[in-house]
Amino acid sequence: MTEATHEPAGAPVADPEANRREVLYWRLLARLFDPEEQAALESASLAVVEDIGLPPALLDPRASVDSVVQRHPELAAEFDRLMTPETDDEEGTGRDRAAEVRRAALVSKVLLNVFSTGSGTVSAGQLSDWQRDAGWLERALGSKPGDLAAIEADLVKRMHLREVLADPALAAQLTPSMSLIEQLLRDKDNLSGVALANAKALIRRFVDEVAEVLRTQVEKTTVGALDRSVPPKRVFRNLDLDRTIWKNLTNWSPEEERLYVDRLYYRHTARKTTPSRLIVVVDQSGSMVDSMVNCTILASIFAGLPKVDVHLIAYDTRAVDLTPWIHDPFETLLRTDLGGGTDGTVAMALAQPKIAEPRNTVVVWISDFYEWHTDQLFASMAAIHRSGAKFIPVGSVTSAGRGSVNPWFRERFKDLGTPVISGHIRKLVHELKTFLT
Repeated sequence: MTEATHEPAGAPVADPEANRREVLYWRLLARLFDPEEQAALESASLAVVEDIGLPPALLDPRASVDSVVQRHPELAAEFDRLMTPETDDEEGTGRDRAAEVRRAALVSKVLLNVFSTGSGTVSAGQLSDWQRDAGWLERALGSKPGDLAAIEADLVKRMHLREVLADPALAAQLTPSMSLIEQLLRDKDNLSGVALANAKALIRRFVDEVAEVLRTQVEKTTVGALDRSVPPKRVFRNLDLDRTIWKNLTNWSPEEERLYVDRLYYRHTARKTTPSRLIVVVDQSGSMVDSMVNCTILASIFAGLPKVDVHLIAYDTRAVDLTPWIHDPFETLLRTDLGGGTDGTVAMALAQPKIAEPRNTVVVWISDFYEWHTDQLFASMAAIHRSGAKFIPVGSVTSAGRGSVNPWFRERFKDLGTPVISGHIRKLVHELKTFLT
C-alpha cells in the first residue's frame, strides 16, 4: 500500500483562472510600454483567448473594436459597462473566476486600442477608428463623451490635417469632435479652396450636433414662475375641474343628484416674461476652447427665445463684439481668434455700456480667471453686481464638466455672494432659464 503524499501545510493552491488572467494583463502592460511583441506572452495569451471561446482578433492591434464586434455581435453587450464596479455578491457564491478571465481579455482589447497610439503621422482613417474605439471605452467605463479629449487632441496634432482636408475622400472619413474643431478653428486662416470648404463643413456638422443637444437641455429645464398678476385665460383647456367642483359643493342637490355651478375656476398658465438682456462674455484663450464653442452655441439658442436680447463678447488680449452674428453660431465661431493671453478689462470695456437696465440684465462671464489685471477687473465685476444686475461667473461649460479656476477670483466671488458655477453645462442652462423666462 503506497503512502499518500500531502502538500505542505499553508502551501498556496494553484488557481489556473488567476494564472490566465495574469497572462492577459501582463501582455497588456508589455504592449502599453513597448509596442514590440513579447513572443512568450503573445502565444500564451492566444492560447487563453482561444480556450475560453473568444476570437483571436481581440489580440490583433490592427483590428478596431468595431470590426471585432461586427464579426462577433454577441460581444457588444459585454463591452457595455465592462469596467464599472461590480455589486457585492449577495448570495455568497464567491467570485466567478472564469468570467474574470473573459473580462480581462475584453478590457485589454479596448485599453490597448485607445491608449497604445504609437508615434508618427496619423491618417484620417486611423483617427476615425480611434474615435470609435474611444466610444467603446466610454461605454465600458459608463462615462460620458469627452473624457478622452487629451489623447484625441494629440492624435489630431499628429495628422497632416491640411493635406487631409484638401482630399475630399480623406476629409469624408473625419468625424467632428471638440479636439478636431479646435484645430480647425486655429488653422482656418491658413486654409483655402477645397480644404477650407471641407473644414467649414466639419465645423457646421459639429455645431449642429451640439446645438441639438443643448436645445433639448434648454427646453427641458424648468421655466420661470407663474405670473399670478395676469388673470387666467378663460378657455376650456385651462379649466381647473377639481377646484371648480370643490368650490361649488355647497350647491349640490341630493334630490336631483345635480351640481349647480355658480363660478368656474381656471388655472394660471401665464409666466413672467419680462424682456431681459443677456450679455455673455467668453474667454477665448487657449485653455477655454471647449467653453467658447459651447457658449457660442448656447447664446444663439437663448437669442431665439422671445423677449431676450442677447449679446456675445469674446476676448483674449483683445475683445470682439460678436453680437451681429449671434443667431448663427457657425458664423460666430469663424470670427473667433483662439489663443493668446487673457485681459478681461478689454472685454469689460465693451460689456459695461450694454447694461442699460441693471435689474433686467444678466452678465455671464466664462473664464478660468487667470487674468493680467486682477484687482481692476474684479472691481468692475463687483460694481456690476452691486448695480442690481445678475452677475454669473462661470469656470467651465464643457461637456465633461471640468475646468480650473483661479483661486484668488473664486474666493472673492464667493465673498461677493456670486459663487463660480463650474461643472456640466446644464448648471448654466438652469441659471439662465430661471432668470430669463
